[in-house]
Amino acid sequence: MVAEPGGPDDQKPQSDEARSAFSQPAGVGKSAPSSDDDHPTSEFSLPSGLAPESQGPASGQGTGSASGSDTIGSAFAPPRTYDARNSPPAFTPAHGIPMIQLTKEAPWQDRMRTMLRMPVAERPAPEPVQRHDDAGPAVPRVLDLTLRIGELLLAGGEGAEDVEAAMFAVTRSYGLDRCEPTVTFTLLSISHQPSLVEDPVTASRTVRRRGTDYTRLAAVFRLIDDITTEEGEISLEEAYRRLAEIRRNRHPYPGWVLTLAAGGLAGAASVLVGGGPVVFLIAALGAMLGDRLAWLCAGRGLPEFYQFVVAAMPPAAMGVALTLTHWSDVRPSAVITGGLFALLPGRALVAGVQDGLTGYYITASARLLEVMYFFIAIVAGVLLALYGGLQLGAELDPEARFITHDRPVVQILASMVLTLAFAILLQQERATVLAVTLNGGVAWVVYGAMARTGGLSPVAATAAAAGLVGLFGQLFSRYRYTSSLPFITAAIGPLLPGSATYFGLLGVAQNELDRGLASLSTAVATALAIAIGVNLGSEISRLFMRVPGAVGGANRRAAKRTRGF
Repeated sequence: MVAEPGGPDDQKPQSDEARSAFSQPAGVGKSAPSSDDDHPTSEFSLPSGLAPESQGPASGQGTGSASGSDTIGSAFAPPRTYDARNSPPAFTPAHGIPMIQLTKEAPWQDRMRTMLRMPVAERPAPEPVQRHDDAGPAVPRVLDLTLRIGELLLAGGEGAEDVEAAMFAVTRSYGLDRCEPTVTFTLLSISHQPSLVEDPVTASRTVRRRGTDYTRLAAVFRLIDDITTEEGEISLEEAYRRLAEIRRNRHPYPGWVLTLAAGGLAGAASVLVGGGPVVFLIAALGAMLGDRLAWLCAGRGLPEFYQFVVAAMPPAAMGVALTLTHWSDVRPSAVITGGLFALLPGRALVAGVQDGLTGYYITASARLLEVMYFFIAIVAGVLLALYGGLQLGAELDPEARFITHDRPVVQILASMVLTLAFAILLQQERATVLAVTLNGGVAWVVYGAMARTGGLSPVAATAAAAGLVGLFGQLFSRYRYTSSLPFITAAIGPLLPGSATYFGLLGVAQNELDRGLASLSTAVATALAIAIGVNLGSEISRLFMRVPGAVGGANRRAAKRTRGF
């Protein structure tokens, strides 16, 4: 075909400048084909002679062969070898993941503890109780308020799980989702991730000082309960104001009342192990003297270890002095045992074992290490006094522990007085003193009935009585919507192993290591029985409560952190 004039061929320039610089000049023939080394193929290309597999349609919805085109299927299309009938079960069931709905009738402690024991992917979305503006909650202020509340709880002796539950309750009430609190012995931290594409916001706070004030602890629990309740509106400013009032609140009992309570506790403990009115007065005097010396050391800035050493020396010195005077109707061992009851760290022991049983092993290790240091300090103070008395010729009788004293009415009254004095030392609210006093009396009745009347092992009887204390304490706390510590800690006072500790130290001081170590082992076993019994009683009490969980009556989730394999 001949091109028409004015066509595209007539418009091509005929000059040499218009040709490509890489085109062959006129008159030069085609070159020979180059070898494969000059034009290497891709290592991902198919070898020659192998036909490519037919691809599915471009939509990716079929598994049959495509029509000659090399279309690429969708990345979400199942592979050619997929068979729905023989496929493995999917991660998500056909009916979906069951939705978790937390009942509003349950206390916030149980609801938040259920949240802690859920996987992160299964936690329900927060339902904000407190209002905020359209811009959303002030994340830094909510996190700071949460850390301040957690600091007061941890410094007051609460367990790590309860502190994390309280922090969860505050953040969820103000509408913050995806929050992860972390509690250790001296450090609290919380992390909030606004969304999956934003950086998380993390804040932390260190607990510098620890103090025992259960009145302040109860006030913090009331604040958390008001924040998590829909009836009352607690803004961030109001929460900060109430938290400042709690911090500035004075202790309910002055210092001289605490000193008298320490004396009453030691005197009641001495009567509990067989002492009389004179022993009561002498044990109370020694405990009050030790308490004042400990206050003096604290004012001088000495560590708490040395405060315990100084506080343990006056009661032991009183017992040694009675031995040197050869009073026939006075038991020196009862005086020393009463002083030990006022110093044994039962509160820290229960908290440490509880943290270990609930899976917070770092915090539990730190608390138990603290208990060990306090116990060593008490041992050092008592041994100094006993060694001094032995050098002066004091004859302390280690066989006095085998003398039985069946005075049930007097001992029940003494156990209640001991619990009352312990409650005052813990700075409890006056409204809770009567309940915890009755709880301590019941605990001693159960222990006496099992160990003295029934002839059971003292360790087993102690564990059963402590379990009853934990059961009643947890029920009391749920009835009043407050912490269980004010109803438990003082009630375990009559069960503390004061006499076993004293006779163990006496055996060590008299160079009878076998007898001394055996008695100290009994004291350690009794202390562990108290802590485990209290925790077990608290867990049993939750079995009788309405359980927050999934729709359809799902069981309460336990903490599954280690499974042993």
